Amino acid sequence: MQDAITHGNDRMVYVKTIAVTDLPREVRDQAEGLELLYAVHDAEGQQLALVGDRKLAFALAREHDYKPVLVH
Repeated sequence: MQDAITHGNDRMVYVKTIAVTDLPREVRDQAEGLELLYAVHDAEGQQLALVGDRKLAFALAREHDYKPVLVH
């Protein structure tokens, strides 16, 4: 996420809830019993990170000087 975030011009990212069942098997296998994950996307829709906790998604974005917005 470091490289993707530090090179962007748009300082807003979007945090989106994703059901683990909607992800590829290799990602589901790593979800360790979680039902939901949180994806952080840039303004163009590119996924920058995938984490297991909403607070972590927001903290990660802020750590890299981004303004996170929750997508419903």
